[in-house]
Formats: sequence, structure tokens, C-alpha cells
Amino acid sequence: MVSPEFMQILEQSAHEILLWVGFGTLVGLAAKAIMPGRDPGGAVATLMMGIAGCIIGCGVIMFFIEGAQVTPISIPGFLAGTAGAFVLLFFYRLLSGSFFVESERHDGWAHQLRRRRRRRAIARDL
Repeated sequence: MVSPEFMQILEQSAHEILLWVGFGTLVGLAAKAIMPGRDPGGAVATLMMGIAGCIIGCGVIMFFIEGAQVTPISIPGFLAGTAGAFVLLFFYRLLSGSFFVESERHDGWAHQLRRRRRRRAIARDL
């Protein structure tokens, strides 16, 4: 038979996991709404970014403010989590190169013109 203490620990663990997943999703969506431009990733990436943002944001608050107990369900925790997810999204975009757009696109008219000139030069050489 399973002890009641074990069942209580199991229920609390399930509650904590659902809490972090739920607020992680909200935090990830808030960070993606704040950041302008096209967002990489789908629903799972938003969820993971939100959970990691909550961990980073709440962890930073607890590190710098002595004795602070911050959870993502509180307003300071939600704001800190959103800031953490925003920072993660910013660095992801920065490192993936989606912030910096090249001056010429490969499917633009300049690329088409260069390709046409190359074809004419090849045809003349034959």
C-alpha cells in the first residue's frame, strides 16, 4: 500500500510541474508579443523559452535580493520571467542572425539581374 505522505508529495510535484508549464507558456507568449519581428520556434519552443525565462528571471531576483522568495505565479515573478524569456529570445535571434538582414536578398531583382548577365556572357563565349 502507498503511504499518504508519498501521495501528498506526488500531488505537490504534479502541481508544481503544471504551475511551471502553465506560467512558462504565458511568460513565453508575453516575451514573443513584446519582441518585434518574426519569432522562431513553435509552441514547444515558446513553452521551453518561457520556463527557462522564469527560472532565469526568478533566479536573478533571488540572487540579488537577499531573502526574496519569488514564484512565477506572483506579479514580480511573472515580470521577471517575462524579462528572462525576452533576454533569451533576444540572444537567440542575435546568435541566429535574424536581427541583421543583408542588404541584398538572393531571391531579389539584383540577384536575377546578375544571373541574367552571367547567362549572356556564357552564351557570348560559346
